[in-house]
Amino acid sequence: MRVSKRTDYALRALFTLVDHYGGQPIPIRELARRNDVPKRFLEQIMLALKTQGWVDSSAGIRGGYFLAKNPTKITMGEVVRYFDGILAPIDCVSVTGYQRCSQESVCRFRRVFFEARNYVASLMDRTTLAEVAKGLPLSTREISTGFIGGEGI
Repeated sequence: MRVSKRTDYALRALFTLVDHYGGQPIPIRELARRNDVPKRFLEQIMLALKTQGWVDSSAGIRGGYFLAKNPTKITMGEVVRYFDGILAPIDCVSVTGYQRCSQESVCRFRRVFFEARNYVASLMDRTTLAEVAKGLPLSTREISTGFIGGEGI
């Protein structure tokens, strides 16, 4: 699974709002600066998040964006699916983006992608923004030492 820049930027903004949940709204300019996101692109993303009911905004000198829904009620799976459509690594194991492959009846590796899809979907669908916000950032060291094998990941 690989997420788009749009999803990446949406998650960045959402987690900034999770950190300030219940506090003052954050202006779009500040959201863009804190998350290293182009302001114009972020404006489009914030409108999409607002359409979903995840964020809201207020106008005025102290205006900006704020989380409109409790972060315990928004899952990673919802956000990724909204912006990227599917979580499946290949189309022939996707529920919503299924496309038949000419090799389905003889393919042996499809099952591995199917299991990966199920694991990723389960993890993303049960993980809320509130839970993720409690964790620590992943270190570069963890990436290289937390997995045996996997050259080219």
